[in-house]
Amino acid sequence: MHVISERALRLFWARHPAAEVALRAWHRVVEHSEWRSFADVRATYASADQVGKLVVFNLGGNKYRLIAHVHFNRARVYVRHVLTHAEYNRGD
Repeated sequence: MHVISERALRLFWARHPAAEVALRAWHRVVEHSEWRSFADVRATYASADQVGKLVVFNLGGNKYRLIAHVHFNRARVYVRHVLTHAEYNRGD
């Protein structure tokens, strides 16, 4: 899978340095994955949830939420938002 865009990850960990390790690990795993369906995503990330057309990943011991649109047919993952758990719960 090709992640678009890593810039969103870098901007987030610039504000939340503790998230860098978790986001880099997520990026590395996704870039080496060949997901064909949401079931494949769940096989890799059991805590991932599908919310409409988006996938919500719980990262960093449930401290962070990464919201992405996964295009299985194009092998692309578009990062929409990266939030702390608190921001996600507030609806930010």
